[in-house]
Amino acid sequence: MARNGAINESPSSSYYLPQHDMEAGANGGENVPSDPFDITNTKNASLEMLKRWRQAALVLNASRRFRYTLDLKKEEEQEQRRRMIRAHAHVIRAALLFKLAAEREIAGIVVKPPTSIGDYGITLEQLASMTRDHNFLTLQQYNGVKGLSGLMKTNLETGIDGNDDDILKRRNAFGSNTYPPKKGRSFLGFLWEAWQDLTLIILIVAAAASLALGMKTKGVKEGWYDGGSIAFAVVLVIIVTAVSDYRQSLQFKNLNAEKRNIHLEVIRGGRRVEASIFDLVVGDVVPLKIGDQVPADGILITGHSLAIDESSMTGESLIVHKDQKMPFLMSGCKVADGFGTMLVTGVGINTEWGLLMASISEDTGEETPLQVRLNGVATFIGVVGLVVALSVLSVLLARYFTRNTKDPDGTVQFVRGISIGDAVDDIIKIITIAVTIVVVAVPEGLPLAVTLTLAYSMRKMMADKALVRRLSACETMGSATTICSDKTGTLTLNQMTVVEAYVGKKKIDPPDDSSQFDLVVSTLLNEGIAQNTTGSVFVPKDGGDAEVSGSPTEKAILSWGIKMGMKFDIIRSESTLHRVFPFNSEKKRGGVALWLRNSEFHIHWKGAAEIVLASCSRYLDTTGCLQSMDEDKVFFKRAIDDMAGNSLRCVAIAYRPYEAEKVPTDEEQLDHWVLPEDDLILLAIVGIKDPCRPGVKDAVKLCQDAGVKVRMVTGDNLQTAKAIAMECGILDSNGDLNEPTIIEGPVFRALPVNERDIVAKQILVMGRSSPSDKLLLVQTLRKGGEVVAVTGDGTNDAPALHEADIGLAMGIQGTEVAKESSDIIILDDNFASVVKVVRWGRSVYANIQKFIQFQLTVNVAALVINVVAAVSSGAVPLNTVQLLWVNLIMDTLGALALATEPPTDHLMCRTPVGRREPLVTNIMWRNLIIQAFYQVGILLVLNFSGTSVLSLKKHNREYANDVKDTVIFNAFVLCQIFNEFNARKPDELNVFSGVTQNHLFMAIVSMTFVLQVIIIEFLGKFTSTVKLGWRLWVVSIVIGLMSWPLAVVGKLLPVPETPLAEFFTKPLRRLRAHVTCIKFPSRYGMCLKRNNEAPP
Repeated sequence: MARNGAINESPSSSYYLPQHDMEAGANGGENVPSDPFDITNTKNASLEMLKRWRQAALVLNASRRFRYTLDLKKEEEQEQRRRMIRAHAHVIRAALLFKLAAEREIAGIVVKPPTSIGDYGITLEQLASMTRDHNFLTLQQYNGVKGLSGLMKTNLETGIDGNDDDILKRRNAFGSNTYPPKKGRSFLGFLWEAWQDLTLIILIVAAAASLALGMKTKGVKEGWYDGGSIAFAVVLVIIVTAVSDYRQSLQFKNLNAEKRNIHLEVIRGGRRVEASIFDLVVGDVVPLKIGDQVPADGILITGHSLAIDESSMTGESLIVHKDQKMPFLMSGCKVADGFGTMLVTGVGINTEWGLLMASISEDTGEETPLQVRLNGVATFIGVVGLVVALSVLSVLLARYFTRNTKDPDGTVQFVRGISIGDAVDDIIKIITIAVTIVVVAVPEGLPLAVTLTLAYSMRKMMADKALVRRLSACETMGSATTICSDKTGTLTLNQMTVVEAYVGKKKIDPPDDSSQFDLVVSTLLNEGIAQNTTGSVFVPKDGGDAEVSGSPTEKAILSWGIKMGMKFDIIRSESTLHRVFPFNSEKKRGGVALWLRNSEFHIHWKGAAEIVLASCSRYLDTTGCLQSMDEDKVFFKRAIDDMAGNSLRCVAIAYRPYEAEKVPTDEEQLDHWVLPEDDLILLAIVGIKDPCRPGVKDAVKLCQDAGVKVRMVTGDNLQTAKAIAMECGILDSNGDLNEPTIIEGPVFRALPVNERDIVAKQILVMGRSSPSDKLLLVQTLRKGGEVVAVTGDGTNDAPALHEADIGLAMGIQGTEVAKESSDIIILDDNFASVVKVVRWGRSVYANIQKFIQFQLTVNVAALVINVVAAVSSGAVPLNTVQLLWVNLIMDTLGALALATEPPTDHLMCRTPVGRREPLVTNIMWRNLIIQAFYQVGILLVLNFSGTSVLSLKKHNREYANDVKDTVIFNAFVLCQIFNEFNARKPDELNVFSGVTQNHLFMAIVSMTFVLQVIIIEFLGKFTSTVKLGWRLWVVSIVIGLMSWPLAVVGKLLPVPETPLAEFFTKPLRRLRAHVTCIKFPSRYGMCLKRNNEAPP
């Protein structure tokens, strides 16, 4: 397989392999936390941890609860399917070398010539067969890629015409670059899933039994109310739940479609244009560079050091070098090194990648730390609710059979001679009450509220130029304590222009005035600029301005060359590329070797000024004379420092002539030939200006005020980095501007481990950093307990993006490899958008806390009221239908109202959210306890003394009890409506700020109130309520309204800094520590040290 060094193991392929996560706890059983819900980072969590928390969760409806978590079973099935399809590609690769050898012996065999079908000289089947089988012999019979392009009516230099008719014909003949996505679940599927809840099934069964018994004993006209009302309430809960879930699924579907829509460059009509991957057609000519994804099946036209990582198709991390002997490219693979152009021969489902993508459904499920923790909270509350429900059931049954349960008119229910039907009906009512308590108590909607707020946040973040690839990153960003940001394009505009230039020792002013230096210098400079580039220049035939494409640095230098009179196409035609050394972020330079027409051989280098300068022994002055560098190197270093001090990126251009006889001509030798990089002749040093982004200084200050430290990590000169950092506000002119605040990558890398741990936290600017330096900084900061966000755009940034807690790839300049390794894509490459992501991350956490506070208040109040009433009187004031309505307000409508609150500036006045910070803070406990005590107190007073308090003694006992219970139900629901406002701002006195901007919140609150009025006034038969007069409505509203002043008074009460949970969990942790020490004696010494105990 390694013929001509075609396939090699490469360290660069490691960016596709999962890195060890220091907090994932995947190093064996001893590192697995004892609490299954204690997962602070799900980014690289082990399969064992994901299984443990699922098994530990108390769940009533598993299919709904775990819908947006990773489907472990489906993941295994999809991996098996991937392996099956990959195996096909692997067999082809294994057989390819045997074919190449055999074809030399059977060269006389003639392949069936292509038959002209329609507008093209080759059919879809012939193209697909050749590409799929990597049939080199067939390609030769078509006269190689040049002959094939003729059959496909493609010009290898200028591409296809690209007009609408041409593209339509190609799509009709060869297909489109899309694949049929797996059909999503329909609304009926969500209805069926919502129906699977065990408690709802029990309630439906109970409703059916109650319906049958009621109609039998009371007749059809009156007997259907009890059972029918429960059934209707259950159906309403199911429909509302399904609608909410269906809306979320549509949002995720749209976001997934956006993630798959890769934008790339394609050559059409002689110019490079940006196009969607879905718009690609057979016959297109596509430029490839390091970090790109191969967008379709194709054949290499030209390539220089082109290496492809085919692991996405073969499953093996092998780098395959492509040349004219191995020209076939597979869709979905990544460019690991070099650059080139390809001719598209297969698109969509006619490629193996298309078959793979069409055969597997993209699973949007993914754990988030908050989701896991909320499952733990839901499990704890659910266990308490089950105990309460069983207690209520036991008490009510005991009271019923001991004849202590009475009807509203005072008659005993269970008497001698009672019919079996009546007794069963009474028992069913008791069971339904207990089951409904479970429905209210087990907060199924709590973990799903995370998904709801994440889906909402992700949709809104798209408008803020952030595309979320991983759900968990959305919330983890709220915990970020440091952001390691790139300089170019993130803190700066990425709009580069050459503003200073030195040729020899002369500063050229203006920098594009080529008349100030000799023609010899100008010729060599133009040769180096035109040939040593990955950019291109298109000159319109109508004589318009030249169109320059490429990276911002390449565009700046090419534009400078054009202004000096460089004729790009003519210069490139006067010499031939013999060998290319692509720009390398480790060496920070790139070079080319050229054959000139007069058989001379030139080597050109371009890169970081001080690094190229170090390799120069001579320079050309403005007269074209060679000068020794020995005495003048200090001058050039000073010139570089001066430009860097003015925030300029410094690039040096150099060359050397080379003896033609020393140039290897054999392909195998050429593959291993290293371009000489010593004894260079300096041609020019240019200073490139890239202005800071407007508003970036304010964005940096906002981060710093929010407790998030911003660090700049750049490959640029340290002086340039320092100047830009001061412009952006990362560095303060009055602060410490020496090491280790500002440091070079190699210096940091060379530090001893212990010292590096200390220095890392002090670094604000790292210059001349390589990707490995960035990765090392991220690892060191994470080891020190920081939650690290990292921005990156290059292929070599992939390890750091993967290792970071939140990887932020750039959407404009970022390569596909960087984007795939990231968690969030910043679509406009702007640091201000990164700050918006921090706000949204904090908003997710804050919204969940609001919902928790609201839901726990309802839970506590409803449970306590029903338990106390059941134990003391044998009846519950809130019946099954009423509790189901409360559950709907609490679970679905409450989540919609509170989980979709937009972020506020107040969130950026807090410190980052600790990843182990308790979900229910002391402030929330204070608010919750005050509101719950108030609601329980006032409603219990109404329950036991309501007839006298509400002046109902003049009415008969049954009617008075009905009115009293209706007021209790009405007041309880109104308390929740008013308390929803309190939950919006748990730590602010003004709970109404911004409420009118949240239209969804206002709509839900208004709708809840209107529905409550309808229930009380018109649906009394269903809910067992009676109409209330205006005085009792005022009483109910005042009871609910009192929660507002009560909340204000409560917020004036101080709370301790130590979390309330600490007082309860500390003894438990000590017990666990002792158990661990007994189970693992080897760790005994460590246990003693941690617990500050002396050995016995």
